[in-house]
Amino acid sequence: MSDETITIKKSTYKKIQIALVVVLVAFAFTGGFVLGGSGVSTKEQVVVQPQQQPQGQQPQQQGPAGRVQVSVDDDPVLGNANAQVTVIEFSDFQCPFCKRFYDDTEGQLKANYIDTGKVKFVYRDFPLSFHQNAEIAAEAADCALEQGKFWEYHDILFTKGSGDGTGLDSQSLKQYAADLKLDTTKFNQCLDSGKYKNEVQKDTTDGSNAGVSGTPTFFIGSPQKGYTMLVGAQPYATFQQAIDQELSA
Repeated sequence: MSDETITIKKSTYKKIQIALVVVLVAFAFTGGFVLGGSGVSTKEQVVVQPQQQPQGQQPQQQGPAGRVQVSVDDDPVLGNANAQVTVIEFSDFQCPFCKRFYDDTEGQLKANYIDTGKVKFVYRDFPLSFHQNAEIAAEAADCALEQGKFWEYHDILFTKGSGDGTGLDSQSLKQYAADLKLDTTKFNQCLDSGKYKNEVQKDTTDGSNAGVSGTPTFFIGSPQKGYTMLVGAQPYATFQQAIDQELSA
């Protein structure tokens, strides 16, 4: 058998190198967990209306100008209930990108928009199936809500939890309730009984019907005008631009 040699022009070789670099950079800059057909991928993007409906789901209700309508349900609200703009977050307490949003952006939104009465912020659950403790953490937060301490408990989960589920096991969740001086007997019974399992599932179903496929996913707008979608742990400036557009509309 004779040896075969493949000759590549220098210019072609450089193009291949550039292409490889582009691919690597694309994988490096990601902003959210996404459910995929055969596994898990990461994704960061801004999605503007109109939204495409995920295959296999019923068409989502359309608002004015093709925007989507998303219910706030009876989920926890931070800020002025009558604020001009509503931001709805579908999130997962075990998601590292949701934690990135909490660490880098949520505080700025709270100081500049929520505390000033311009934005009402709503938290809805979207625990991803491959996050082993995301479901029970979501249920625990609802048990804390029952005692009026959702946002304090929410902050603890994102501060002490991790992407591998450490700090979000049942024992840790009960300890956080004790740290917040909740009625631990009531809290533990609530958590052990799975009282809010259906509530968490309802959030997940509502999110899927609205086009959510990964976390964190945000809807920015109002019930009257409808919402546009923003996906991933985007920088504060991206939220600022989207919210200011809604405020000036």
